[in-house]
Parts: sequence; structure tokens; C-alpha cells
Amino acid sequence: MADFNDFIELVDSIDDKRLLEDFLAGITTTKERAEIGQRLEIIKRLLTCEPQHKIAHDLGVGIATVTRGSKELTAGRFKVLRRQDETN
Repeated sequence: MADFNDFIELVDSIDDKRLLEDFLAGITTTKERAEIGQRLEIIKRLLTCEPQHKIAHDLGVGIATVTRGSKELTAGRFKVLRRQDETN
């Protein structure tokens, strides 16, 4: 049975952006893709120190959703976004 590591290995092996987009669109629903985009926006805003309540209000999500992102940042996740933020 495939697990998350198998998923990571497969995504890592796809070096063509169109093939990656095709794969991810095929494996996710429209709703899941929207939620992923929304979660990315939450993390980007948290990285700019925007208040959690403002993010929740602006994006129409619960404060728990934003807090979860904040906890993951505190745990050291999203290193790739931190690097992008530092270079801008």
C-alpha cells in the first residue's frame, strides 16, 4: 500500500511542471486544491506577522485553521517559504 513517503518520492521525481500539474489535479478534488491554496495564503500571511484573527476574517476560515498553520510554523515547518521570504 502506498503511503505519504511514496507520494513525496513520486512528486519529487516529476521534473516537468505540466506533468506535475496534471498529476496533482488528477489526485485532488477542486475543493482540495482550493483548500491547499488557502492554506498556502495563510502561511504566507503568518510569515509577514499578520494577526491571526485578521487572516481568518479576510479568508473566511476559522481561527483554528490559522492557528494550525501558526503551530506548524512554530514547529519549524515551511522552510521553503521562509527561504523565499528571506530572499524577497
